[in-house]
Amino acid sequence: MTRHARDVDVLIVGGGPAGLAAGAELAAVGAGRVEILEREQEAGGIPRHCHHGGFGGRLARSAYAWAQATGSAYAPGGTGGPAYARLSVAAAVDAGAALRTGVTVTGWAGPRTVETTGPGGLERITARALVLATGARERPRSARLIPGTRPPGVYTTGELQQAVHLYGQRIGTRAVVVGDEPVGHAAAATLRAAGVRVVAMVTGRQPRPVRLRNRHTPLLTGATVTGLTGRTRLSGVTLRRHDGRTTTLRCDTVVLTGDFVPDHELARRGGILLDPGTRGPAYDAAFRTSVPGVFAAGNLLHAVEHAGFAAQEGRAVAVPVLHRLAGTEEPAGGGRRLVVDAPLRWIAPNVTDPDGARPQGDRFVLRTARRLSRPLLVVSQDGRELHRQRLLSAAVPGRPFHLAADWAGRVDPAGGAVRITAL
Repeated sequence: MTRHARDVDVLIVGGGPAGLAAGAELAAVGAGRVEILEREQEAGGIPRHCHHGGFGGRLARSAYAWAQATGSAYAPGGTGGPAYARLSVAAAVDAGAALRTGVTVTGWAGPRTVETTGPGGLERITARALVLATGARERPRSARLIPGTRPPGVYTTGELQQAVHLYGQRIGTRAVVVGDEPVGHAAAATLRAAGVRVVAMVTGRQPRPVRLRNRHTPLLTGATVTGLTGRTRLSGVTLRRHDGRTTTLRCDTVVLTGDFVPDHELARRGGILLDPGTRGPAYDAAFRTSVPGVFAAGNLLHAVEHAGFAAQEGRAVAVPVLHRLAGTEEPAGGGRRLVVDAPLRWIAPNVTDPDGARPQGDRFVLRTARRLSRPLLVVSQDGRELHRQRLLSAAVPGRPFHLAADWAGRVDPAGGAVRITAL
């Protein structure tokens, strides 16, 4: 079958918060033909099936008016996920971006040329600037190497929320949530909304003082899932505690939360350099990847941050994209890689700008693999200290913390990699 070839000014792959925000911003300032491709039948990304409140940002200011006009519920603490998704779509479309759903990018035919398949058939689309905003996904059970039988009743958070909020499926009666990060509590809330009793939340972290959001749900710390039991339906979750004891929790549902990874397959197939820490594209403060003219934004870069953070990056990527279109883009290349020492997991952005430009918010985002009590962060290059910063609070796994960026201009563009260490 022949592919229809055409050109656009800006092509955005991914119709979640980052992609929609980028499309809205670029279309609003007259960037030409701005097109957003989304492989799902409905755009909006993960917020479509997140029914808790707390979604906001710029869109929160119009949420109440939108709810009044449509008769939908409004969460005083912030816009709910589905409303936020619809508002994001409306903002992009109203600004003039072309949004095409049900379209999958299947490969590359050049540095800024992709091949797609969708309702209109096969296409080959070439863009003057291309933005990857493909988001992140949770790793399923198979990728977590959990042994045992393979009965129904095992979900990731996304699968659970879609089953409950999009498809109205019956879940079960007794559930165990693996993980106590914010996404784990969101999963527990979804289970309760579906009438399921959450018998325990499980985490491998060592015991420490915590404040549970729901005091009726036991939190088992220092526990690792070692197996699932059941045949026609899940019947239990086997745990090994930090002291070597084992126990089996009786349940018919288990939700594996967190452990997000960037949805980077398209970037990888396009030969874009990936960062070994984030596992997303390596990128600089201008959201430039290793391929000229290809930018990236949102949770593809750093799984996983909240929707508002991803949308902020989508809006921010518009500036370097406009410079690209106008021919005023600073020359790419020459940036130094940023690497972290254990127990730090990653830093983003992870490439410096040759001209010393600072990232969005004038700060870098980091994650740690274990709890650090008020760590001292030291930035160095070739044995030369560039910066040191003491955090005023603990850094904990699963939550971001930040490093000031005022040292970026002191990086030697001819030197080695820049190293960040936590002491």
